[in-house]
Amino acid sequence: MNFKKININHTLIFFLLAHLILWTVIPSISNNNLPLDTIEALAWGSNLDWGYNKHPPVSAWLAKGLFQIFGNQDWAYYFLSQLFVVSSFFIVFKFSEDFFKNRIFSLISVLLLEGIYFHNFTTPEFNVYVCQLPFRALTVYFCWKSFKDNDFQSWLLFGVFAALGFLSHYLFLYLLIAVTIFFIYLLKKSKKFNLKYFIPGTIFLILILPHLIWLIDNNYITLNYAFHRTGLSELNYFNHIFHPFIFLGKQIGILLPFLFMSLIIVSKVKIKLQKKDKKLLFLLIVNFIPFILMILTSFFMGVKIRTMWMSPFYLFSGVLIIYIFQKYIVLKKIKYFFSIFLIFFIFSPASYLYVSISQKDKRTDYPGKEIANSVQEKWDNNFSDTIKSVIGDEWHAGNLSYHLKSNPKWYSSSAAFVEKSAEEFIETIGKNGFIIVNGECSYGVLFIIKNNDICMNGKK
Repeated sequence: MNFKKININHTLIFFLLAHLILWTVIPSISNNNLPLDTIEALAWGSNLDWGYNKHPPVSAWLAKGLFQIFGNQDWAYYFLSQLFVVSSFFIVFKFSEDFFKNRIFSLISVLLLEGIYFHNFTTPEFNVYVCQLPFRALTVYFCWKSFKDNDFQSWLLFGVFAALGFLSHYLFLYLLIAVTIFFIYLLKKSKKFNLKYFIPGTIFLILILPHLIWLIDNNYITLNYAFHRTGLSELNYFNHIFHPFIFLGKQIGILLPFLFMSLIIVSKVKIKLQKKDKKLLFLLIVNFIPFILMILTSFFMGVKIRTMWMSPFYLFSGVLIIYIFQKYIVLKKIKYFFSIFLIFFIFSPASYLYVSISQKDKRTDYPGKEIANSVQEKWDNNFSDTIKSVIGDEWHAGNLSYHLKSNPKWYSSSAAFVEKSAEEFIETIGKNGFIIVNGECSYGVLFIIKNNDICMNGKK
């Protein structure tokens, strides 16, 4: 293969479109129901707020926005997820063009990302981690442009996308710490302060302030959930070593295909780091500082780091590895690289399809549509008005909210809420019909409360 004959733009567009189509179509035809995290986002989004019981609001807002257009069409949410993935890839490509004289290096740095399963196998599930991807890419992109061009627009957009990333998931803070370290280094070296440095921080604080107020008003519910997920309540001294070790081992395993693809086109593994190379310094900081902070968090606090939490962390790993080894890349080996890339590109969706079809009792096998149709039929046989609200856990009640034709609002079945009497329920929500779902039972036991009457499965 003559790399000079490769049309970079056409190859990139073909790759992005192929990824978008494959990872939208395959889960759409193989899954009976949307995954858990997507249903959760849709449930939260039925009530627009500045936060929810598990996460900040942006993923829920986006899911709600798409629902207003497409309703309960499952493919639309797989499409949304892949749109976020491929847009992130495109931003990484545009970012990398500032780092390489040869645009084929930019292309390779993006194609390498298919070797990380966070960017393919896990992406059909639209969640807070997928939601972060374009905001992470844009934050890094405009952070670099702010440093390079020092223009008002870049500083402004830097702050906007940093805020959207944080409002997607709190772990975005680790990236913000990393870029802050970079700017502290620059200030120390230049000894010049520019008032424009205040712009991103000011914009960031203004945009996240409503969420912070909501967080205080709701007793830091999202933080309590996060601490619970890490196993903070089950600490012992052994965990300070065990959890970071397990985390590191899993990440190495996940990155092996990516590293293998990288080595195919490298003649020798030789690292020469130039201390004055600001491009290299920036890449090292945005790639390694968040990763190191994750390990340190686990080490000092003794908490578990969920594998999925690392999903957005590797977006710029391809740019870094190509930049470090660019002098040792053998372009004659490009054909071998494309061959291996193609194998991974086909193998990942094929594996997903096989797992979806062969394995049963998954969340995506849940008969959400069938249950909603049954509930709707029972409701219509007993009541004339529409279902306004569904109360329960995000999975059972969230599925009802998503599939029912009236798209009722979802309310959490938190302990404080379900302990209320029927009269208090009605006073809180109104006298229109609503359903309480007990998610502890198989597929949910349905309790319908209407006008002070409590019914079970549509019968008084």
